[in-house]
Amino acid sequence: MKKVFNYLKLMRVKHYIKNLLIFLPIIFSGKLFFSYKFFVSFFGFISFSLLSSIVYIINDYKDIDKDKKHPVKKFRPLASGVISKNDAVIAIYILSIIVFLINIFLVLPLAHNINFILLEILYLFLNVLYSFKLKDYPIIDIFILVSGFLIRLLFGGFICNIVISSWLFLTIMSLSFYMVLGKRRNELLKVSSSTRNVLKKYSKSFLDNYMNIFLALVIVFYSLWCIDPLTVNRLGDKAIYTVIFVIIILMKYSYDIEGDSFGDPVDVLYSDKVLFLLSILFCLVMLVLIYFRGVLL
Repeated sequence: MKKVFNYLKLMRVKHYIKNLLIFLPIIFSGKLFFSYKFFVSFFGFISFSLLSSIVYIINDYKDIDKDKKHPVKKFRPLASGVISKNDAVIAIYILSIIVFLINIFLVLPLAHNINFILLEILYLFLNVLYSFKLKDYPIIDIFILVSGFLIRLLFGGFICNIVISSWLFLTIMSLSFYMVLGKRRNELLKVSSSTRNVLKKYSKSFLDNYMNIFLALVIVFYSLWCIDPLTVNRLGDKAIYTVIFVIIILMKYSYDIEGDSFGDPVDVLYSDKVLFLLSILFCLVMLVLIYFRGVLL
């Protein structure tokens, strides 16, 4: 049982929460309960989650020596030695086969669009480059991490043949930049640059300034989505009231990452029960607005 737990930790299953972005296009399009679209999103979620595990394992494999010096990462299965390098390579091969089979037999027959595979290849390609070299280049390292969130969003749209709202795309893009910059900021403050070379090339003021810019853009772009005529036509004029939820959630998130945190978005969300509950509440309100609009009328 402990070995299974170590492999799940190696795969970073708790980070699968990021892959829920795949469901955003189908949710915001109002088609969550269209059975085939839900199932293709679900199978796509499984496929992309396992693919992200492959990326995490490759990254941990490459960074074993640096992770051993990190106050948190030293407990990861590869860095701590509970899983060997050979076993990690075998896990990569097995996961690759499973992802291929899921895509061919479950996702593709429902999606009727092979382009989603190109997005998965792009995600894998960028992150392998990141793991082996590009993580040491300032700005580029941030862009690649942000691209992972955007690829997830686009992937969800591709497999369901749904056009993603421009305002939604810009909101997720800005939020991604904000979270990634926050992660770099806290690494700079709390971690030795020997564990991540790129930290030598950033300053706290640079990261703080751009965090503030993208924080403001998240609120602006989301507000513009709420008052967009297409949104008002579908959801009515009550969507604008959800802006207050977004502001409160962002304030709570900012409060956390400026406290005793390493800035990882997933760890921040899981460690703060209030933030987690606020996020769940926001999601429930959005589901009511999109699917049970009559309840509010």
